[in-house]
Amino acid sequence: MIIGVTGGIASGKSTVARAFAALGVPWVDADDVAREVVEPGEPALAEIAERYANHPGPAVLNDDGTLNRRALREIVFADPAERRWLESVTHPRIRARLTEHLARLAASGAPYVLLVSPLLFESGQSEMADRCLVIDVPETLQIERTAARDDVDEAQARAIVAAQMPRAERLARADDVLDNGGSEAEMRRQVSELDRRYRELAAPSSANPRGES
Repeated sequence: MIIGVTGGIASGKSTVARAFAALGVPWVDADDVAREVVEPGEPALAEIAERYANHPGPAVLNDDGTLNRRALREIVFADPAERRWLESVTHPRIRARLTEHLARLAASGAPYVLLVSPLLFESGQSEMADRCLVIDVPETLQIERTAARDDVDEAQARAIVAAQMPRAERLARADDVLDNGGSEAEMRRQVSELDRRYRELAAPSSANPRGES
């Protein structure tokens, strides 16, 4: 059984995934895979470099040939058409590689595995999951955490949050929700409860992971 885990930026997806991992649940992070597909030598990086070779502003490639993520982020968040183009280049490659990673994790014998992805719904990766868990925090907390973590000003942090799927829509598409606006202890309590439930659903006698009648 695959549990898709998502949430807005700075909602704590990786922290929650590590809490599941402490209970013996393996996971793959779509962000890690997204970085893999734009490493030097990858076709996606070549396409990005070609498209923005003459773009004004900072170069999208660093001197060592790696991707200048800050420069690319500024381009795509300023222009929705460019963001869609980038997604058309990277998303199919990310999905193919995620499929490979998930197959290896499933072979480990774990009762279920996590697919952690900030774009679980937007990219269609939710189709790969049996259930979708949304990590939820108030938008004000997202903005505060994003500005501090990514060293951007409040205006850019707000733009990043605004560019993502609205919180209400994300919650409406969730099978399960974890409120990560409180303490670490409270987060771990919720993870423990969800783990018990997912293990029950993944048992051979359970044929309906989404718990629908």
